[in-house]
Amino acid sequence: MNNPNAMSWSAFKAELTGNQDLDLQFQYAEGEWVKPSYHITEIKQAPITSVDCGGKVNTWTEIIVQLWEPEEKHQEKPMKASKALSIVELVEKAIELNPSAEVKVEFGNSKFDTRQMFPSEVIVQGENLIVNLKADTVQCKALGRNQTCGAPDTEEACCSSTTEKKPKITLKNLATADCCTPGSGCC
Repeated sequence: MNNPNAMSWSAFKAELTGNQDLDLQFQYAEGEWVKPSYHITEIKQAPITSVDCGGKVNTWTEIIVQLWEPEEKHQEKPMKASKALSIVELVEKAIELNPSAEVKVEFGNSKFDTRQMFPSEVIVQGENLIVNLKADTVQCKALGRNQTCGAPDTEEACCSSTTEKKPKITLKNLATADCCTPGSGCC
């Protein structure tokens, strides 16, 4: 997994399976809950390939569960975990979901910009299975490996916080007509 604190798809699915009779609720900020009439609109599997600033190729897979709050209230209570599992089963009939992929929940409403968040914890509280969501953070993978960002070890890392200025380099336009003629200085 890309994020060591992320929950795997198999762990998330196990929480649903082990608590099928509970109401599935999502808390996206302190005291802020996805309305009980939410829908799981889709489940996306996204294979990610990236190259970080240190030049290392990174690969991982994310499974994104998208939630939507309809304008009109359709129900007073949130869906049961068993209903969410029935949606998962429908998806898994169409595509094989990677059990070790990291889970994200995508949500937004008129007061909260749409974003992808990690399930930071899943807790049972009375008749509820509560998924507490935490915002994802940006990280520099090269610095996490004690490397610099694409620069030799003798140079400053791009992510360091120094105020020293690097020398400016003047580039020569090689597309001009007098380039590559004797004495032009391009060769």
